[in-house]
Amino acid sequence: MHDQVLKIGVSARFFHPEPSSIGVQSKTLQYLEQSMAHWLMSRDVLVFMIPSVDRDGAVHRSNIRLADYAKSLDGLVLQGGADLAPETYGEAPLQPQWAGDRVRDLYEIEVLNEFIAVDKPVLGVCRGAQLINVALGGTLHQDINSQLPDSFLHRARDSYDDNFHTIAIKAESGLARLYPQTRSAKVNSIHHQSIKQLGRDLVVEAQSASDGVIEAIRWQAGLCVWRAMASRISASAGFDRARPGTDAR
Repeated sequence: MHDQVLKIGVSARFFHPEPSSIGVQSKTLQYLEQSMAHWLMSRDVLVFMIPSVDRDGAVHRSNIRLADYAKSLDGLVLQGGADLAPETYGEAPLQPQWAGDRVRDLYEIEVLNEFIAVDKPVLGVCRGAQLINVALGGTLHQDINSQLPDSFLHRARDSYDDNFHTIAIKAESGLARLYPQTRSAKVNSIHHQSIKQLGRDLVVEAQSASDGVIEAIRWQAGLCVWRAMASRISASAGFDRARPGTDAR
């Protein structure tokens, strides 16, 4: 292990209590996906899940704030999971099952803002990239195949994690500079939402080759490279220390 080990925070996924349940299903759970933690740890990174901070709960939680995590950690990964709530980008759900998780949205937007405030790098995976887009004023397609009927089936119930397709990497993009010999890549796709209107100062890094659905974005302010999907080319990028004005952080 290196002398200076990166400490990376991962936003929590939420499980909300189910009505009439007992035991663990009657409680609010915050957790991270094992494969996400192991992917980061494969780069000799110490991984810390960042819990939400509830100052109105029954248990006293001291004076720790989300800002304290941003100051103490070297970077942030916003992991995948539940849909974003359409209310978060100013829309009503088109279907009840697309209502999303507004509680998690607000928590992750606060975490994101704290890391941006102290110039720390951020990587958004799947929902995480969509969250970044919405936090910066962008919007989403609530359901790709309903709103873009000619699109590839980006979430296939039967194949799920094995639902692969090709993305095209934009020339002169941050991804193109990270992978100068690569203009396309195969990624797995399990999202049924996608970016519609880009948020402030965001640019498209890669799109689905068959239908143009946005798969990767980057903030032009120079702090972060954000990728929509965990791909077979992304694991080698890691978290390199970098400052504003460079490309891979």
